[in-house]
Amino acid sequence: RPPAGGGPRPGAHGGGEGIAFPAVMAEAEADSGSKVFRKCAACHKLEDGANATGPHLYAVVGRDIASVPDFGYSGALASIEGDWTPEELSAFLENPKGYAPGTSMGFAGLRKVEDRADVIAYLQSVAN
Repeated sequence: RPPAGGGPRPGAHGGGEGIAFPAVMAEAEADSGSKVFRKCAACHKLEDGANATGPHLYAVVGRDIASVPDFGYSGALASIEGDWTPEELSAFLENPKGYAPGTSMGFAGLRKVEDRADVIAYLQSVAN
């Protein structure tokens, strides 16, 4: 699914640095991801139903995009179909405004593919 502006989303099919994302994800470290998550914690909570500036991230991996009840998503995210797979999360976290032009998420992104994989592994570990 290309973004509304057309063209492939950054990082949607790889790591953004020429590294296949599934290979990086296979080596991801949840403990390192907990440190990376500190950048997210100002706006996102990990408790189920605990929305803040951003929607809660409990069980986000595998969840439908823009599906947290009672959270006011931007039209940019609400219009995207599909699930938050590790690959989709990586693409979004690499460049939120490139992935979903018009998103209200003000975060600039995580440029390092290892940081993205680690934080996704951490998010998976919280819900399991």
